[in-house]
Amino acid sequence: MASIFQTKQIKYFEAQGYFVLKLIKTNKNGIPDLLCLKAGEPPLFIECKEATDTLKPLQKYRIEELKELGFDAICLQDVK
Repeated sequence: MASIFQTKQIKYFEAQGYFVLKLIKTNKNGIPDLLCLKAGEPPLFIECKEATDTLKPLQKYRIEELKELGFDAICLQDVK
């Protein structure tokens, strides 16, 4: 189930014209939560974290791995 913060991010990126996929279960653990696609833009992977949550080592590794492959990958954290 998507967190409130994650749901807000989905709505934000969809309002910007992105097609947003919530990645629930993949063959690679630690993959970011969202994949945002938009014509003419590189794919964007987003890990969404609540204000009190932290990026796990595997999640950090996957974000760096995606960047090394040439993809945009970020972690967005809610601020409260």
